[in-house]
Amino acid sequence: MAQKPSIPKGTRDFTPQEVAKRNYISDTIKRQFELFGFQPIETPSFENLDTLLGKYGDEGDRLIFKILNSGDYLNKVDDAVYKEKDPVKLTPQISEKALRYDLTVPFARYVVMHQNEIDFPFKRYQIQPVWRADRPQKGRFREFFQCDADVVGANSPIQEIELIQLYDAVFTDLGLKQVSIKLNHRKILSGIAEVIGAHDKLIPFTVALDKLDKIGKEGVVKELLANGISAEAVDLAMPLFTISDKNNPFAVLSNFLTDSAIGQEGITELKYIIEGIEKLGLLSAEVSIDVSLARGLNYYTGTIMEVAAPAGVSMGSIGGGGRYDDLTGIFGMKDLSGVGISFGLDRIYLVLEELGLFPETIDQSVEVLFMNFGEKEVMACLPLIRTLRAQGIKTDLYPTEAKLQKQFKYANNRNIPFVALLGKDELQEQTVVIKNMAKGSQETYCWKELVSFIETLRP
Repeated sequence: MAQKPSIPKGTRDFTPQEVAKRNYISDTIKRQFELFGFQPIETPSFENLDTLLGKYGDEGDRLIFKILNSGDYLNKVDDAVYKEKDPVKLTPQISEKALRYDLTVPFARYVVMHQNEIDFPFKRYQIQPVWRADRPQKGRFREFFQCDADVVGANSPIQEIELIQLYDAVFTDLGLKQVSIKLNHRKILSGIAEVIGAHDKLIPFTVALDKLDKIGKEGVVKELLANGISAEAVDLAMPLFTISDKNNPFAVLSNFLTDSAIGQEGITELKYIIEGIEKLGLLSAEVSIDVSLARGLNYYTGTIMEVAAPAGVSMGSIGGGGRYDDLTGIFGMKDLSGVGISFGLDRIYLVLEELGLFPETIDQSVEVLFMNFGEKEVMACLPLIRTLRAQGIKTDLYPTEAKLQKQFKYANNRNIPFVALLGKDELQEQTVVIKNMAKGSQETYCWKELVSFIETLRP
């Protein structure tokens, strides 16, 4: 009995219509990336395992897809390690490579390896798939695309202002208005940890906070306590995480962090960005301060940002990013500041689908379909098809001679707006009938006058 085909959980096949919609999103993002001066690069789907491990925190490391070594990989494993069955010790002996977890760490590796070929500051964009061994759920996949834009070699907060404008431009282009761009600063979080007496617990502190939207306040408190942060410290910090733009967050933070130099630095830097955005204005996005925003990735050191879908849409973040002052330092290139953002293409897709924001004509892979009346008629169609294609009109020919009813059904199923009919009579008269499938109307054109039909298709 033949095996029933399947695909791994957390992965998907995409229909032509779905690919068209995904391309619409990625093309929109790419267009804005290039308008803002970013250059494209690509990196391999898999990296050396030691390139990725230790860059995302313990939780991130657990979600990295490891690739088994080729051949008899168990033969090289030390017997004592094998019997111990400790994955931390065993993994390096059976796996030297892994699928990339994100695009940022591979980008840092790329910068270090190609530093002599790069003009700094370097603005790059990258649109490629990444993989995470996460639990699949709505909006969370094991294989998904990231669309990243990063600037390295520039430490000015002007770059953060530019990246917020980039977010605004993309989502405005997609018709996705009133997205919420939430901002915070890792120095502010460091200051909070310092003031409450948990400066030595900064990583578990930020990792727990990063889960606030997933496990709620009670879940965060429970995790903080489980990681050795005292109940007094948690109680002291909790009121900060209800700060909103309505109650002057900078004043509240400044008062709370009076005795923290690093916290005050974070306030100053974040205030500069907010004031810059307010002065420039945004097209459709909204910016706010969210002190509970942590973004658990260890490499962030400055501004952090996260984009939420418009109110009423149940979806996790659809974008995020931040500043990392020394990410390339892990590969031996010190003191190279960088900042970047990422667009969650798959989640943006789901949001646009839910709100009905995709253009109606997006899945029209063919604009004009020539019907097939037989060999002689087809040979007369081919020069006309070439004329239309030369003018940028997506044109196709029904591949086999079949009943017209079947061919019309095919055109309807493909959502093709125009059908061209060139039968025996048209062949003799050197004409072609163009039928508008939506209106049911039709016009007859001489072969030499087909350009006049083309003009009707121009926007």
